[in-house]
Amino acid sequence: MDTRQPGYANVGLDRGRKLAHSFGPMSSEASGHRPLTRSGEGPTPLARGLRLFVPTGAIIAIMFALWQLFAASSGLEIRRTQIGNTPVSVFRLPGGAPAPAVIIAHGFAGSQKLMEPFAVTLAQSGYVAVTFDFAGHGFNPNALAGGLVDRNARAQRLLPELDKVIAYAKSLPGVDGRVALLGHSMASDLVARDAKARTDIAATVTISLFSPEPDATGPRNLLVVVGAIEDPHLMKEAYRAVSVATGGPVEAGVTYGRFEDGTARRVAIAPGVEHIAVLFSATSLKEARDWLNAVFSRDQTGLIDARGWWFLLLFGGLLVLARPLTRLLPVVAQAPRGANLTWRPLLLVAVAPVILTPLILWASPVNTLPLLLGEYLYFHFAVYGLVTFATLRLVRWWKAIPAPPPASVSLWRFGLAFAAIAAYGLFAIGWPADHFVSSVAPIEPRVPLILAMAAGTAVYFVADEWLVRGLKPLRGAYALTKACFLVSLALAVALNPPRLFFLMIASPIMVAMFVVYGLISRWAFNRTNEPLAAALANAIIFAWAIATTFPIIG
Repeated sequence: MDTRQPGYANVGLDRGRKLAHSFGPMSSEASGHRPLTRSGEGPTPLARGLRLFVPTGAIIAIMFALWQLFAASSGLEIRRTQIGNTPVSVFRLPGGAPAPAVIIAHGFAGSQKLMEPFAVTLAQSGYVAVTFDFAGHGFNPNALAGGLVDRNARAQRLLPELDKVIAYAKSLPGVDGRVALLGHSMASDLVARDAKARTDIAATVTISLFSPEPDATGPRNLLVVVGAIEDPHLMKEAYRAVSVATGGPVEAGVTYGRFEDGTARRVAIAPGVEHIAVLFSATSLKEARDWLNAVFSRDQTGLIDARGWWFLLLFGGLLVLARPLTRLLPVVAQAPRGANLTWRPLLLVAVAPVILTPLILWASPVNTLPLLLGEYLYFHFAVYGLVTFATLRLVRWWKAIPAPPPASVSLWRFGLAFAAIAAYGLFAIGWPADHFVSSVAPIEPRVPLILAMAAGTAVYFVADEWLVRGLKPLRGAYALTKACFLVSLALAVALNPPRLFFLMIASPIMVAMFVVYGLISRWAFNRTNEPLAAALANAIIFAWAIATTFPIIG
C-alpha cells in the first residue's frame, strides 16, 4: 500500500482536527493546518461544568486525604536519628508514663516508612515505637548479604543490626525496660530468631510469617497475623507456628496458652488483604495493639492508623487530576504516531516476548547491577522490549504491512511533554508515596542505579507504547500487553522460584503502577499524538521506583 496516497494521509489529519477541536487550537507549526472550528458550536453547559468539577473535586479529595494522613500522627513526638549508618525513628506520646518499647522491622524491599502505621498506632496507645531501615534498604547505605535464598547468611548480617536497635530502644528515657518485637515478611524470620535466642523479649508479633523458627520452645507470646488473600504457604505457616506449641489443631482468632508464662499464641487473619496491604489493615493494627496490651497488662488505646482508604483517595485524586492536566500538554506530532496495527498482527507481536524473554534469561542468567532482584527486572524489561521490536519488524515483513505514514515532530514540544509527564509521576505522585508509603527518595548510592535501570525500562516502554498506539489505537491493547508482561514474569518465576519468587509478591504494586501510568500515558497520547514522550517518562518513573526500593547488595 502506498502510504503517500492522499486518502491514507488524511486519516491522520482528520484525527488531528478532531483532537484540535476537543482540546484546543493547534499551532500551525505543529499541525500544518488551521484549527477546525464550527460556527455556533462549543462545549455544552454540562461539559463546561464537568471540566470545572472534575479537577476541583480531585483537588478537594487530595487535600482531604493529606489532612487525614497527617492527622494520624498529630500529638506524637517523632525523633529521627541514626545508629551508625542505620536510620532510626522513635514515635511516642510526649510526657507519657514509662512504657514498653516495641521494635518494628520491615520486610524485603520495604523500609521503616512502610511500617509507620504500626508505629503510629502503638505510639498513640502509649508505647515507645521504634522503626529502622535494614542494611540495603531505604536510606541505609550498607549492603545486604545473603540474598533471598540463604536466610542464614542474611540473618548473620541483619541480626546484629536488630540487636543494636533493641539496645538503643532500651536505653531511651521513658522506656520501662520491657521489649517486644514486630516484623513483616523477611523480618518475621529475624524477629522470631532473635526472640527465641534472647530472654528479654516479652512478646513477638509476626506479619506474613514464613519462617520455620517458631517451635514449642519459643518465641514467647507469639501473635501471627496473615492476610486472607496472601500466598497459601503463609497461611499454612501461620497455623503451624501456633499448632506446634499447642499440640493440636487451632482456630484463627483464638488465643492459646498463658501470657503469664510466655506460652500464649494466636493466629489472626486480616480480611481482604495481600502481602503489602496487610500492613495497612485495621485488623492487623488492632490485633497487634491488643496483643501487646494483653502481654503487658495495659489497657490504653488510641487511634488506629489504618491509612489504606486514605491512600486510595489520595492517589485516586492524583490520577483523576492528571486527565485535565494532560490537556495542557503541547501537541507534539502532526498526526498520531505509532505502529498502527490491527488486532491479528498485534497479537502475534504481543505474545512472542511472553515466552521468549523468560527462556532467554533462564538460559543465560546475568548479574550486573548491585540490586537484588532489580538486576533481573532490568534485563527482563530490556530483553522483552528488544524481542517486541524484532517481532514487530518480522510481522510487518511477513504480513507485508506498510509502515505508518510519517508525521513531523516538534522536538522542543516533545521535550516539554516528556518533562511534564515525568515530573508529575516523580513528584506529584512520588512525594506522597515517599512520605506515606515507602522510601523512594534516592540516597547517593542509588542515583547511578536509577540511570542504569532506565536504560532497560526505556527499551521496554518505547517498544510497548509504539506497539499499541497509532492512527486508530485498539481499545484494550495496552491492558493486553501489560498482562502479557506480567505473565512473562510469572513464567520466569516458575523457571527459577528460589531466586525470583518475590516478584510475584510484588506484582500487585506493578499492576497498580501499570494502571496509573498507563492511563496517564493514554491521555498524554490523545493530546500530543506522540507515544514516545510518555514512554520515556514511564521508563524513568519505573526505573526510579525499582532502584530505590529493591535492596542494595555488595
